[in-house]
Amino acid sequence: MTFSAEQKAIAVRSGLAILITAAAVASAWLWLSPRLLGAAPDMATADRLAYALKADLLVFLWLAGCLRAVASIRFRSDADRPGSAYAAPSSRLAVPAAVLQNTLEQTVLAVGAHLVLATVLRGEEMVVLPVLVALYLIGRVLFAHGYARGAAARAFGMALTGASTIAAFGAAIVLMGLGR
Repeated sequence: MTFSAEQKAIAVRSGLAILITAAAVASAWLWLSPRLLGAAPDMATADRLAYALKADLLVFLWLAGCLRAVASIRFRSDADRPGSAYAAPSSRLAVPAAVLQNTLEQTVLAVGAHLVLATVLRGEEMVVLPVLVALYLIGRVLFAHGYARGAAARAFGMALTGASTIAAFGAAIVLMGLGR
């Protein structure tokens, strides 16, 4: 199978995002001070879930910002004000609406992954959650910034977002398999 230049760029940028995610999560797991990020060895499940939700506040704020951007464009645009049920988005709204839709989908998966992971991590291991949130946010910013320039331009951001979520689900599955 022959790949186009765009497909090759997507694959390379996605691979780089996966490597960065793996390095960031492994570094956090091994070297980041739990005390620095408010993780304690004796955290009960409820404490770990609360920790995850607090970390995910920034994820929800990013989603709210995307929603606000779309709402602002709709408010000012006669063509877009009636809503997506009545007409295709204008050229000004199309990219922010696509970024919002994708961000909503990614947010549901990321927050779910973070909460599941929080149930199986030990207290001091919770330091990986803020790192996963940071990777998610960096990925979202880069995805949004590159969206209008095409699939290759948004690939790194999309893959960074996705890889951090997959890492959370993967770690949760492994830890559950170990009896946690």
